[in-house]
Amino acid sequence: PPPFTGVWMGDSKICAIGVHCGNHITSHGLALNCCTDLTWFDHIVPCGLEGKGVTSLSRELGRHVTVDHILEPFLDSFQEVFDCTLVFSEDPG
Repeated sequence: PPPFTGVWMGDSKICAIGVHCGNHITSHGLALNCCTDLTWFDHIVPCGLEGKGVTSLSRELGRHVTVDHILEPFLDSFQEVFDCTLVFSEDPG
């Protein structure tokens, strides 16, 4: 819900999106909760947002959903939405 960033299911965040700028470098990323152990969030205020929760695909769908389950459809959707072609490299460096 505005003005909060990320992807939300009601009052619970399912995906965090972030951008960091520093030393003339910009980095960005996202964290999609697939089968995350959500009990860890009981000990913090996630994203500094009082009164908001965190959820996962597994919780919302009522079944175990791993990263391997969603990676290909996620990347396909990313390419479609951003009208791009992802290139993969064997060299992580």
